[in-house]
Amino acid sequence: MYMEKLYDEMEQSNVRFVGFTTKEGRYDFGIVYTSQFFGKPLVVCMQTGQSSLLDSSDVKDLDFLQKKFRLPDKMVAMDLADFLNDVVPPAELMEASYE
Repeated sequence: MYMEKLYDEMEQSNVRFVGFTTKEGRYDFGIVYTSQFFGKPLVVCMQTGQSSLLDSSDVKDLDFLQKKFRLPDKMVAMDLADFLNDVVPPAELMEASYE
């Protein structure tokens, strides 16, 4: 089997675990802040295991959030977007990873 390693990085990262409820249900997320991947945090839904690297433009895309995190409707996607607005850094603060 041929394999070429592209990267193998280790770093200390900040991880935040947040649980919250809305009228529609309970949500538990892990957010991994890293300098990898252009500074986009890795957001993991603890119930479904769905995850995505997100930036501030992704947070504004309700269709993307609904599909990515398997949310039942737009109202839930709006609730998640409201939450993520506070935890995903603005694009201006993200770093280039592949220079």
